[in-house]
Amino acid sequence: MKHSTFIDPFKNIRKDNSLVYIESNNERIPLILRYKDVRKAAFDWKTFSSDAPFRVPIPSEETMRSVRQLPIETNPPQHKEYRAIVEPFFKRPIELEYIQCIEDLIEQMLNEASSKGIVEIVRDFSVVLQSKALTYLLNVPEEEADIWIKWGIHVFHGGGNGAKKGAALESYINQKFDYVESHPGEDFFSALSKAIFQGRALSRDEQVGFANLAFAGGRDTIINIISCIMAYVADHPEVLEALRQSPRLITSATEEFFRIVSPLTFIGRVCPTDTELHGETIKAGERVGLCWASANFDETIFKDPETFKLDRKPNPHIGFGFGPHNCLGAPQARLIVKTLLKKLCEMDSSMIITNATPNIEREISYERKLGFQDLRIEFTVIP
Repeated sequence: MKHSTFIDPFKNIRKDNSLVYIESNNERIPLILRYKDVRKAAFDWKTFSSDAPFRVPIPSEETMRSVRQLPIETNPPQHKEYRAIVEPFFKRPIELEYIQCIEDLIEQMLNEASSKGIVEIVRDFSVVLQSKALTYLLNVPEEEADIWIKWGIHVFHGGGNGAKKGAALESYINQKFDYVESHPGEDFFSALSKAIFQGRALSRDEQVGFANLAFAGGRDTIINIISCIMAYVADHPEVLEALRQSPRLITSATEEFFRIVSPLTFIGRVCPTDTELHGETIKAGERVGLCWASANFDETIFKDPETFKLDRKPNPHIGFGFGPHNCLGAPQARLIVKTLLKKLCEMDSSMIITNATPNIEREISYERKLGFQDLRIEFTVIP
């Protein structure tokens, strides 16, 4: 079996049941599995609410941060107003100058990888790429990435105590806001320090809430998809050859990678009142999980869902969520993946996986491969 095989652990469960339960910190949470059900729930914010500080992520993060993440942990119409404050930064990936910066970065990183021979892809390539690209998004010096790279794959989980990592992140963010109070610029922190919400300045907690999400929200997901793509094209060199022959397929390949990798398995919602869901009663205050990873393999929507198809059309995946809370970072993620595929096609090196240790997400009802703990690829220059 190749290292990059995609397996849907929800296939049999989804056919027999609309829900499956997981255990998270002594909380029993039902996951909604079917595509149409997940989309419906994601759109119905009154029944399945995001106005739940610390409880939108699963597991919840009460011990890892002290602020509500914005705008994700709010509902409309507040959500739309909060989102509008930072949207100009998250739309920057559609600008030509920005696109060129990402292209230059990825080309440089691939050239360096080719010259090294064997490269550890997760921490030495994917983490670095995500961190440096984020400096462009937030319009801060690229040197800041040196700090972020040390945080590892996730700003809260892994590598030690989550509360300690969370406190370190908040301390870093507060230092940035302290600095821009007397040294304002054109960066993300300065924009938040000057932002107006409903006729008033943002509080420090609101500012930190935005920045917290910027660092936590798209970090491990981008790292996972970069690693999975590198593994897949190393295992399937014919994919890059097909893209070289038909560059127009890079866009559809990008969307297919987001569908089949589904780098965020699920996200939480809270039911404000007792809610009937597929014959089960979710009591007021209890959570459900919207399982993007299951929905993106729903065989009633996607033909041969476990097969990677370069030209899959239509491809209505929900790898970036759905409804009012669709992912703010989608333009950045799409640009990184499209550019990575483009630059891999231009590279004059072959790739062979020399070691692959998958990261396995284990729950009581399923096991799912979610990226890699360690992935080593040998680059060999083609004469």
